[in-house]
Amino acid sequence: MSRSGVAVSNDVQNAFQQLKLGKQSKFIVFKINDSKTEIIVEEKSSNDSYEEFLTKLPEDDCRYAIYDFEYELGNNEGKRSKIIFFTWSPDTASVRSKMLYASSKDAIRRTLNGIAAEIQGTDFSEVAYESVFDKVSRGPGSH
Repeated sequence: MSRSGVAVSNDVQNAFQQLKLGKQSKFIVFKINDSKTEIIVEEKSSNDSYEEFLTKLPEDDCRYAIYDFEYELGNNEGKRSKIIFFTWSPDTASVRSKMLYASSKDAIRRTLNGIAAEIQGTDFSEVAYESVFDKVSRGPGSH
């Protein structure tokens, strides 16, 4: 349970394991339920592009997300893949929502083992493909 008192649904871990091990999902979007008691799976997809994934992030509310990010470095090393955890907290979201998501982040983060990178986004430029590619293709643990 998080500092905010928000729990993490078992479905969160199950969906993450399916993405990580079975490659059954390309991304998962998580939200805090309407009663503000639990982090739940809002949506998952198996074949959508990164651009399609970005359309799932609301312009005026917070979300957590996981994306199985594939990329090539261009030096004949082939495709690489990293699982990225997103904390989406747009500037236009309410202060209450931003605070709730910020104080609940550790709870979901602890249940998701195997995250290669973490991206904090407050506007779409921070989660644009090129921004994410720059971060994951150079950081430690690039493999």
